[in-house]
Amino acid sequence: MERLKLVLQYFQSNSESISNGICIILALVSVKLYTSFDFNCPCIPQYNKLYSLGVMIVPPIILFFLGVLVNRHTGVMMDEWMRPIGNRSKNPAVVKYLFSAMIQRALLAPMVWILVTLLDGKIFICAFSLSVDPALFSGMPNNTGLDVVKIMAKVPCKEDVIFTNSSFRKAVSRYVRCYSQAVGWSILLFLIVLGALGRLIKPCFDDHATSLQTRYWSNYLDVEQKLFDETCVLHARDFARKCVVQFFEDMREDTILRLPHPPFITKSREELEDEEEERLYGITKQEQVNQLLNKWYYSKPNLDVTRIAHRPRTCKCKCLRPSDGVCTLAVALSKYTG
Repeated sequence: MERLKLVLQYFQSNSESISNGICIILALVSVKLYTSFDFNCPCIPQYNKLYSLGVMIVPPIILFFLGVLVNRHTGVMMDEWMRPIGNRSKNPAVVKYLFSAMIQRALLAPMVWILVTLLDGKIFICAFSLSVDPALFSGMPNNTGLDVVKIMAKVPCKEDVIFTNSSFRKAVSRYVRCYSQAVGWSILLFLIVLGALGRLIKPCFDDHATSLQTRYWSNYLDVEQKLFDETCVLHARDFARKCVVQFFEDMREDTILRLPHPPFITKSREELEDEEEERLYGITKQEQVNQLLNKWYYSKPNLDVTRIAHRPRTCKCKCLRPSDGVCTLAVALSKYTG
């Protein structure tokens, strides 16, 4: 149970880990779908190859677009690519990095499906049993009244009566399955070698500083969008609370109807109202909210936080008299405590 918690904490640590977790889940789902899929070859010369290629190509396409859909990098990349320039210039390198990360993760599940189908061999047998020369094998049934093409098309159908007492079907299936597994292992080896060479060669030709900057700003875009969404949720909650309270207070007749706080809130009403005022940021009308959201989309702020970083800290303590010196002491202590 503790290991499961550690795995969940890892995948929840950042959006990249979440995307990796989703891609792994999709890959496992693709394997489960294939193992539970009832594959029935039509055993008809005109449809064997068409059916097999459909089973091998259509599900990977679905899994690819599903991977693109659930990948968070897709939304971040499209927002950065389609947004107006405004006060912030666009960085094509960041968009390319996000696009590359999205494609790599989205291709995982389709590649797993293709590799599993090739290593299993059933689809390959259905598709290419017609391409095998029957003269290479003995025991071909000749008393069925069928031509060679139809007999070879029925090789994937092990329950067919023409192969009841014949080892011909097993020999042909074993032969084609060997080719299928060879292709599957070759593709897997090629992908592993390609990934290893990419990891080894890329640092030799890539500017490490530029790569760090690209990764930093791609992570920044993701974190910025998350923080903006969280801040909007807090503002919407406080805005709704104020609106509801104001509605009930307007409906009062003799006494003021106040909404009770939940029992788990231990702060006083004054502190809660102060925090709500801070989270509202002075935006108390629908027109102001719409104007703020339009400004955020059409004119995102510059990537310069000098003003707020160097803003003087305000003293939150309450001085009884100016001569007490409590505020001065608090400001002095804050310089050392950070």
